[in-house]
Amino acid sequence: MEFERQSVWETETADRPRLPDPVRAAAVRAVLIVSLALIEAMMAVIFAAGHTWLSAPMLLFTVLTSVVASWSVLDVWVTRQVWNQRNGVVSSPSSAARALRRERRRARRAGRPVTRESGGGSRRTHHHIPRAHGA
Repeated sequence: MEFERQSVWETETADRPRLPDPVRAAAVRAVLIVSLALIEAMMAVIFAAGHTWLSAPMLLFTVLTSVVASWSVLDVWVTRQVWNQRNGVVSSPSSAARALRRERRRARRAGRPVTRESGGGSRRTHHHIPRAHGA
């Protein structure tokens, strides 16, 4: 009888792509700080229920840690936005994209060639939509 060696880890495909490393590092930091704030809050409640002198300093530390935790969660959002901007992820408002498609459709129906210079053949002024290089 032959035994197959089974691995502890099984590789599965993820539904979503992996977070970029800077964003993931900020998220891990935020989770650790938020969990510390929750533990401190619970200790402050227990100390207050036990009528110990430690409840006052623990409450101050909890407030301070809550401010830091809020800042770290904001840091995750900012880091994600900065990463998206620097690495060429382009997002434009859907209303601007719809307006551009509408102008191109009108130009095609009228039989005019659509070029970037003509702006789709409309008399209205067009606003420049910034695009990432290579997109």
